[in-house]
Formats: sequence, C-alpha cells, structure tokens
Amino acid sequence: MTRFALTLEFDGTEFMGLQRQAHGPSVQQTVEDAARAVTGEAVTMHAAGRTDAGVHAVAMRAHVDIAKDIAPFRLMEALNALMRPARVAVTACEVKPDDWHARFSCTGRAYVYRIANRRAPLTLERNHAWQVPQPLDAAAMHRAAQALVGRHDFTTFRSVHCQAQSPLKTLDRLDVRREGDHVMIDAAARSFLHHQVRSMVGCLVLVGMGRWQEEQVAEALAARDRTALGLNAPPEGLYFVRAVYPDE
Repeated sequence: MTRFALTLEFDGTEFMGLQRQAHGPSVQQTVEDAARAVTGEAVTMHAAGRTDAGVHAVAMRAHVDIAKDIAPFRLMEALNALMRPARVAVTACEVKPDDWHARFSCTGRAYVYRIANRRAPLTLERNHAWQVPQPLDAAAMHRAAQALVGRHDFTTFRSVHCQAQSPLKTLDRLDVRREGDHVMIDAAARSFLHHQVRSMVGCLVLVGMGRWQEEQVAEALAARDRTALGLNAPPEGLYFVRAVYPDE
C-alpha cells in the first residue's frame, strides 16, 4: 500500500463542501470516485481541512492509500482526466511515508478572503469574491483585526454547528490589505473553528463600512457569545491557500 499526497485546487461553487455529503456532490466524492476508476480499489481521501459549500481551494493537501503499482505522475494525470468536467484538479502528487497524514500531520493552515470593493456587478469574479459596494477602510479593518491575533476563546466567531471540543484557538495572523478595488484578508493558524474565518471577516467589514467602531471587534471577542457576532461573511470569497507540514 502506497500513500500518495495530493495537492488539490478546486472551485467550490458546484460542491456541497469538501467532505462527502449524502445530499449533493463533494470534492471528496469526486476524487474518490476517480481513484476507484483508476485503481479498482475502494479509496478514502483524507484532507488537511474541511471547506463549506461555495468555499474554494488553491492548494488543499490530501492523501489516499493505493495498493496498485502506479507512479505519482501517472496517478495525477489519470485522476485529472477522470474528474473532468468537475472543477477540481490535482496540481501535485508525491509518495509519502505511511505515518504522514494530511490532516493530523498538518501544523498550520492559511486562508485568504477576497472582497471585491466596487459598485459595478461582478462578471469574471462572480461566485469567487464577496462584493461589497460600500467603500471600505482597509487600514481600520487591519487595526481592528489585531485584537483577534493570539490565543483566545473564539465562541463569538464559532458556528453553532461547530464540532470542535474547545473554542480556544491561537490565531497566528490576521492581516487586511488593499489591492486596487479589492480588500484581501489573510488568516493563518494551526487550525480554525467552523466558520471562524468568515465570522471574523464579517465583523471586520462592518468596521470598514464605519458601522462598527474598531474596538467593537475586541468587545465581540470578549463577549464569548455567538449573538454578539455582527455579520458572517458569505463563502464565495474564501480560499484555502496553504497547509504546513514539519517535513516540508
């Protein structure tokens, strides 16, 4: 049995999320079905993270265990051929030791949230950015975001459906920057709670609009109460961009 590490890129628009779902298509099912067609084996995919419906990935890491004798490049090419026309692709494939695990060996995860800050309707970026027509003060958003960096109880920024045992998380980075008519938010941590990034982004956007004062983000955090959340950002602006491993 060989463990293959996959790097996946996908457009989450057509999927119910990364994890296999009974009520619609998922990235996991798409990859597993293609792997079964290639190998004739029942293959289970394990991923570094679980993305919601509509969330995208630039470099999600995953692994599959396969008994068939096949080279990594051949496996990658076969999977990509069989997954068409689904909007998911394997961009890299390599052999890993048996004790390497896409989820449990991962020591860091990073996301980017993309906001199109313009009034004109989105064409090329439809379903791939959150359009906010009101002018946003990215500098104020960045200042407010720093109150969330560090180890905190993120109950306010946690979905009521979150299955994590504890709301305590250490946020390593939350930076806000403007690139022309886009506002980009970079978040990095060892792991995140369900909806944590989207919830933080929603509150920062309220600051950027001037509807919240900067200190209200810290107050929402301190409340440790989901009802203190101002806004949960939609999924289409969120991208999983990096998984970190000690051996890499």
